[in-house]
Formats: sequence, C-alpha cells, structure tokens
Amino acid sequence: MEKPITFAIVGDSAASGIGDSDSFGNYYGWGYHLVKAFNEPLAYLNVSRPGARSKEVRFEQLPKVLIHEPELVGVIVGGNDMLRNGFSPKVFEENLTATLKDIVESGAQVMLLELHDPTEIVPMPYLVARVCRRRVSAVNHVTRKLARKYSAILLETRSLKGIYERDKWHVDRMHPSKHGHQFIAQEFAHLLRQRGFHIDEIVIDPINNRNRKDSIKWMLKNGTPWFLKRSVDLLPALLILSITELIHMARNKSTAEPADVYFPDFDKKQDVAIPMLEDERVS
Repeated sequence: MEKPITFAIVGDSAASGIGDSDSFGNYYGWGYHLVKAFNEPLAYLNVSRPGARSKEVRFEQLPKVLIHEPELVGVIVGGNDMLRNGFSPKVFEENLTATLKDIVESGAQVMLLELHDPTEIVPMPYLVARVCRRRVSAVNHVTRKLARKYSAILLETRSLKGIYERDKWHVDRMHPSKHGHQFIAQEFAHLLRQRGFHIDEIVIDPINNRNRKDSIKWMLKNGTPWFLKRSVDLLPALLILSITELIHMARNKSTAEPADVYFPDFDKKQDVAIPMLEDERVS
C-alpha cells in the first residue's frame, strides 16, 4: 500500500477555519476543502488556533506536527502579530524564519499565505486605515522574502481576482466565509499541482454558510456583546493610533503610502493594538 502524504497546518484563525462552520459548531476551512481534493493517500493534521501569533506557532504548534514527519506544512500566521501592542516586524521575521527553517530542514514543503488588506472590506477612520495598511505591508514583506528564501508555495492573496467580493467573507469581514475558504483551497490546489501534487478541482458548494438571517443572529449573539465589552478601550485606542500616525506622517514629511515596503520604525514602542475580532472563537 502506498504510504500516505502527511499534510499539517499551523497558524491562527485563518488556518483553523473560522468563518466556515456548520450548525453544530464544527469548523472546516480551506485546509479541509483542499484535503478532500487530493487523489492520493493523505493524513491531515491541523493544530492551528484562533488568536495564535508567530511565537506560539514556532514554539508550541510546530513541534506537535514535526514529530509526524509531514511532507507538506501550511504556515498561516501574521494577522495577530500585527494587530497587537508592541508589533515588531523584526520579531515576526525571527519567529517565521526559525519556523520555516525547521520545516525545510525536516524535508517538508512549506505553504504560505499573504495577508489581505482589511481596509478594502472593513470601514476604518483614515488614519487607522493607514496604520493597518502599513502593518499588513510589513508582514507581507517578511512573508514574501522568506517564501523566496525557503522556496515556499506562496498564495499572493491580494492579487487574486475577486478576493474582496462580499460572498467570500464572513459577517465579521475579517475571516473568509465558506466560499472564501473554498476559494483559497482552489488557489492553493493550483499552486500545488505545479509542484507535482495530484489534486482534483475543488468543489465549490453552491450554498454559502451564512444567509442574511444567520448573519443578523451572529451579530446579535457575538458581534454586539464583543463591541460593548471592548467599547471602554476602543475610542482611546483609536485616538492614540490617529495621533501616532499624524506624528509618523510629520516625521516622514509625506502622506504618501508605498504599497509594499518594510517599516522598521514599528520596532519602536509607539503603536497600540488595533481592536479586532481575531482572537474571538466565533462562527
């Protein structure tokens, strides 16, 4: 009997399937849809967790999968790093470098995913949106750099046609919907075929997992309580972010925003966490 390929995933909520669940609270995600399309024996392991940052992936999640000697490892991380206090591209790069180095030295193929631009689908004040875009660009700069270094399969999310179509996003507008996860699986399948993996076409379910009624129920059950719980911090955080960005603009004497550049000034203690739903276990 042919030995099965072991496919493992480490990372955050974008890896664990938030946004793609059934009525019983079971999460699926792009990894699940991709696995179903493999037409060769496969063992699947997903140890990702909503809220995880690069440090957790490196020191806690990765050892759990390397003991199984996987041939293919998806590393989906960076969103939580850039949303938190003390965000440092340097620290993120150190953690991701060590993670990918260990995976490649084990003989496995790495899969990476760029962050999308949340400002395309989440309304934000101008100055907060600037901070968010700069942080996303910093994370993606590191991700692309290391993808080249370690010959990783990189899904360049922001260049995908139709990526910001509403049906591809969960009601929180931060996580993919069922259709969004299937879309990501479809794109990864294409890239994996180019590396010699035998994968069929991803079947796109004609029914998404959130209708208008379900979306309203989710907002009442999860979104509104979250906002009320965070409202004490929200306005001060936004104010500090805006002031910080004005200082940054004045220091650089320009309001121009290069699309994809590395911002070493994030290593300075000047930023405040952007309040988001990323670490909430919601469906």
